[in-house]
Amino acid sequence: MAQQLASIWKNRAAVRLLIIAILAETAFATLNLASMPFYLREDRGFREGTIALIMASFMLAEAVLKSPLGHLADRVGCRRLLVIAPLLSLASSIATIFAPRTDSPLETIFMISLRVVDGVSAAMIWPALFSAMGETSHKDQQQESLSLLNSSYFVGIAVAFPVAGFINNAFGSMFRDSVGQYSPSFFLAAAMFLTCSIAAATSCLPQKTHHQEEGHEPGNLLDAFRRIPEYMVMGAVVFVSLGLPMTIIQYFANDELKLSQAGFGALVLPGAIGMALLSSPISKYGRRIGTAKSVHLGLALCLSGMTVIALGAIFPMFRTLTALSIAGFPLGVGFLLAIPAWYTSVSEADPARRGSNIGAVMAAQGLGAIVGGLVGGKLYERAGHYWPFIVCAGTLAVSLTLSYHLIRPKSETIA
Repeated sequence: MAQQLASIWKNRAAVRLLIIAILAETAFATLNLASMPFYLREDRGFREGTIALIMASFMLAEAVLKSPLGHLADRVGCRRLLVIAPLLSLASSIATIFAPRTDSPLETIFMISLRVVDGVSAAMIWPALFSAMGETSHKDQQQESLSLLNSSYFVGIAVAFPVAGFINNAFGSMFRDSVGQYSPSFFLAAAMFLTCSIAAATSCLPQKTHHQEEGHEPGNLLDAFRRIPEYMVMGAVVFVSLGLPMTIIQYFANDELKLSQAGFGALVLPGAIGMALLSSPISKYGRRIGTAKSVHLGLALCLSGMTVIALGAIFPMFRTLTALSIAGFPLGVGFLLAIPAWYTSVSEADPARRGSNIGAVMAAQGLGAIVGGLVGGKLYERAGHYWPFIVCAGTLAVSLTLSYHLIRPKSETIA
């Protein structure tokens, strides 16, 4: 294991991809997770339900376009998409904060349009990153390299929340009367997107993908569903669960626990870094027990963590920062256990369709997250602050039950 990781770090293309992934996820998390919810509510005056709709437009564009853009990555090569996509998000970041404040439906429509542009960017970047990592990694290193790529997701989130909070706290007062107190982090995200594009343009990634060299055509969304239906079904169902608290978690921390944006970032930072450090050993354990068992155990851990939060609706002892922190551990470990094995299986199902298959699975996940996000926003606004977590726990229980029927263990596991 150590030798494999060492050889991965010697792979210049793989290291460049990891850097791009960390920068991209930090930028996306800074823009859409750490700053956008507060910016829209505090600086723009939108209600939680409308904000959920705006964020859903980002997720919808990402979900719908990941499969065709994964297909495009197979056809034209990943490098081009990794250069173009960050420039789209750079433009959407700047346009968001300079958009006129009209207090009319036009402002909402414009915000939705910008999030669609950002969704197109994300739909280009992530299938291309996973496909490129599969292309540049040796076959016996793919599990570890994809695990490292998955770790970059947590590193990006870990960095985004505290950095965005610090930047906004430090410079927000300077911009409060012009473009908003939460706007400084948007400039930071734009700079990171520009760096991503430059890094991809100067990278040593292969110009041709596997299917171009072999003359194969990548499959479409329906073809992917025929080959890997269990992944697409489970992706949609599970991500409904994950989407429910997605758009309201910072509001919950602020409204219920009185945490500022920076305070929430300080809470997320150690947990996300811990998850990043645990990603590789958990991935190795997942290989030993097999994909199906990894999904089952991972969902069970997520359910246990979400149940702790949901119990706060009834018991005051669960309405604390300590309870939220404790709940985050099984949630993170459960996610880490399932995702690397999940994407590795999709990646290896057909190397000629690697980008298309990953894009199809991500599309199913994104559609599920959209439904969850919209429902979660409305529940928070109209039913109560704990209801998104209660429904999430119930949906995870359904997902766990379905997983035993949809994803069955193979006769052997990887030792």
